[in-house]
Amino acid sequence: MARLNAETSRAEVRNRRIGMLVGALLAAGCGYCLHDFTWGSSVVRFSYDLLTVASPQIPADETVIIYLDEESHRILEQPYNAAWDRAIHAYLIHRLTDAEARAVVLDIVFSDPNPQDTEGDQLLMEAIQRNGSVVLAADHYRISAKDSRVTMPFDLVRDVAAGIGSAEVIPDRDLIIRLHTPSFPMSSDYALPSLSYAAAEAVKAEPIQGESEPTPERWVHYYGPAGCLPSVSYHAALDPDQVPDRVFKDKVVFVGARILTRFSGERKDEYRTPYTLFSNKDDPSIFVSGVEVQATSFLNLLRGDWLRRLPLGWERVILIVGGLLIGGGLVRCRPFPAVGLAFLAAIAMATLSYALFWGVLLWFPWVILVLMVLVALAWSVLFNTVQLYVQKRLIEQTLAIYLPPKLVKKFARNPQLLQPGAQKETLSILFTDIAGFTSLSEGMDSDDLADMMNQYFEGAVSGCIHETDGTVAKYLGDAILAFWNAPDAQHDHALRACQAALLFRRQQDTTATYKGRTLVTRIGIHTGVANVGNFGSTQRVDYTCLGENVNLASRLEGLNKYLGTLTLLSGDTLARVQHKVRTRRVGRFRMKGFQKPVEVHELLDEPTGPSEADPAWQKTFEEALQCLVRKDWAGAEKGFRQALDRKGNDGPSRYYLEQLPQLRSKALPEDWQGEIELDEK
Repeated sequence: MARLNAETSRAEVRNRRIGMLVGALLAAGCGYCLHDFTWGSSVVRFSYDLLTVASPQIPADETVIIYLDEESHRILEQPYNAAWDRAIHAYLIHRLTDAEARAVVLDIVFSDPNPQDTEGDQLLMEAIQRNGSVVLAADHYRISAKDSRVTMPFDLVRDVAAGIGSAEVIPDRDLIIRLHTPSFPMSSDYALPSLSYAAAEAVKAEPIQGESEPTPERWVHYYGPAGCLPSVSYHAALDPDQVPDRVFKDKVVFVGARILTRFSGERKDEYRTPYTLFSNKDDPSIFVSGVEVQATSFLNLLRGDWLRRLPLGWERVILIVGGLLIGGGLVRCRPFPAVGLAFLAAIAMATLSYALFWGVLLWFPWVILVLMVLVALAWSVLFNTVQLYVQKRLIEQTLAIYLPPKLVKKFARNPQLLQPGAQKETLSILFTDIAGFTSLSEGMDSDDLADMMNQYFEGAVSGCIHETDGTVAKYLGDAILAFWNAPDAQHDHALRACQAALLFRRQQDTTATYKGRTLVTRIGIHTGVANVGNFGSTQRVDYTCLGENVNLASRLEGLNKYLGTLTLLSGDTLARVQHKVRTRRVGRFRMKGFQKPVEVHELLDEPTGPSEADPAWQKTFEEALQCLVRKDWAGAEKGFRQALDRKGNDGPSRYYLEQLPQLRSKALPEDWQGEIELDEK
């Protein structure tokens, strides 16, 4: 049955296309602007933050952080606003060397020698030299947008260090560090890496081996909120009784400040993380220290699990194409389905983004896609609300275009049929399909294909179904669903369905060709109770039938393909057309999705005389079926072969001969009645 909608009008089709175009442009334009303009950067960052927070906390025990915290300042009597005694640092390095730490990374800048404590400088140099795996920080700071300066460690310690890296981290406007610090050009042939990258080079981290210079863009993969990495206070690290050697053994130890006390209104080397978004903003513990960011970035490089992002050009293409599809697609849906589809689309986008983030460490600004869906949904609801109002005015004019004449009159006399709703009726249901349609249509020009199908449907509907007063419910590709006994009662509805099937066959024998292509129609017919009525709305009528008996007719049509037949009836249909058409029983089958087996018959023709006898091959086939039920495999095989010889290319006989080897090998129940179980539709 045709679906009544305003697309029947040329103006409606034009309006629909304009609506789809506007929706597509709105959604795609929204995505492009949010992605490429600065004012949309917060949405991009929010995508990263939500994915990070949604991910489970990941254990990370390859590093230990030693904090120069407030407690250590107090216990070790070191100043807050001046350099520490370098002899203490030397002692810590010796302690870590003895504990067999893998490497030591000092997020402390030793920019100048201490002329008042040359002994401390010497002790520090000797400790670094003894360890052999100490990485020092350089102080890199920007003078302007295009100019920066670097303060390297003083010569005595620099010459014995295993590596030197910039201590600078680059937060976004919201003070969240999302990108690894890039390398900074120092000369034509040398670039200063970040402290985390220098540490990874010092321990020969496998994921970065072979790189001539750091990858331009790596995104920080946080393993949890601030403080998730193992850490100890500086003063405790000096005492083996408080922190045993096993804590540091084979670990990369980062040493840096964590001072939460504010001086002159500023924090010292503390930053926000994505987890800050969902924390109490007045709690100072939510901030992550610079050294923890360095340790996290180092772990990314050590493990090779830093986050990646598609090139901006690819992201732009995905957003624009997605916007065109979403914006144009939702306009085709009514408001309520559009809301559901939009919700499902948003959930799917979030789920896919999370899967990519967690599975392959790739993040995408998916929140933009969700906002695009909302924009497309808003336009879809607005546009379709207007369209539905127009459809209400045009529905009576469109009735005559889509429905058979009798049904049009019925609807015109009884407007209640336009209301959504259904009732149970006993129907004779016919389901058709064109055999080998895919191969027939392959390579055809689209205009030729449309012309061929238009001719086919014209003959099928007008010459077969409407000729017997049937109702066409749906066109499903090359298939047709039709039924009899609704909306008008027909006492002989089963016979009418069979007559329509025979008309299909006669039409096929005479006119069902197109440019040398023969269109062979397979048909399934079943009679049973189904829900029939308008499953659409007052504006969009979908007068059709639904239920398991409709599905059974479809299964019968599909069974033709295996049996090599053209038209199959169920036993329920045959019971209503006894002696009015010629048939033969082809067996019992348990269709996929059905518990009870179905008695199946092949429709042969209308009888030409009251005393017409069945041909010999048909009797032979029936006797073979009876042997099959008795599990007389030899008799069944003999009978089917005789039927095949007498009739020629008899599909059912050939089918059973193929099934016999499997049936012989199965342990069939004692009450088996010859039913064949089908695994496919």
